[in-house]
Amino acid sequence: MAMSRRRRNMADARDSGNSRLAIIAGLIMIGIYAIQFVAARFSLREHLTATDLAALRFGGAGVVFLPIVWHGGFVSMRALGWRRALALAALAGLPYPLIINWGLTYAPAAHAAALCPASIVFFSFLLSRIVFNDGASRQRTIGVLAIVAGLSLFIAPARDGTGGVLFGDMLFIGSGLMFSAYAVLVRRWRADPVTATAAVVLLSCLPLPVLYFVAPSHIHAAATTEIISQIVIQGILAGAAAMFLYTYVVGQLGPQTASLFLPGIPIATVAVGMAVLGETPMTIQFAAIAIMAVGMGLSAIGGRIANRRLNAPAPGGS
Repeated sequence: MAMSRRRRNMADARDSGNSRLAIIAGLIMIGIYAIQFVAARFSLREHLTATDLAALRFGGAGVVFLPIVWHGGFVSMRALGWRRALALAALAGLPYPLIINWGLTYAPAAHAAALCPASIVFFSFLLSRIVFNDGASRQRTIGVLAIVAGLSLFIAPARDGTGGVLFGDMLFIGSGLMFSAYAVLVRRWRADPVTATAAVVLLSCLPLPVLYFVAPSHIHAAATTEIISQIVIQGILAGAAAMFLYTYVVGQLGPQTASLFLPGIPIATVAVGMAVLGETPMTIQFAAIAIMAVGMGLSAIGGRIANRRLNAPAPGGS
């Protein structure tokens, strides 16, 4: 009995330690994404184009993932299938950051940080209902409605102002739809997350030489330090490290709990953007960010409640 209790205490301590590490990993992930949006906005205002940043992102991430795939002998890539890999790359590969970076040439970084994760949560909810017929708890439904309200409130000033900002906001929301479709396909095909991400990264590297010659580029005007910084931030950190961190958080805490970190991204990005770029959202947009953060939190909590009910033993069961 004493031995059993001791083992149970050791297991609880180990789980507690893993949970703490997962929380730290989630906070680091929030910081990476906040820095990514602000760094991209900074370079787009100065020298680099949307194409330049996308090339640096996948070039840096490719350096990380190529040895992993090469070590496995491309077995996992072949198991996924090239058609599926191409479909995933079309949704979350090269076009995805191009659209976000294109939007950042029109709208501030805080807009991207607020609208991208909020639209991902909304469209993931919608597509999961359509494709998998997933149920929705009351908390999750209220959370999604709050996200819709926050999205509408956030883009309201842009409708009355310059058309460019509204166009950028629409691009951010469109990118959320793309990534949600990618996530639905990964789930439908039961693709390994590391294999799927590696396939997206490596396939996105293939058209980069052609893109360099046909798309506008100002990379020659940027300083070497700026280029290296963007390779590290966009490629190694956002393109590779953040994915590994999120995978770790999902493995330790579960996907629904992991999604609780999403509301922290717009909050952190607003703080960094105000300090680095001098971009301060309007009061109404601060309110919209708070509403969307609450909505994302409720959606995640609602998903956990639904999973708990699904996994609960039936009454009278053994």
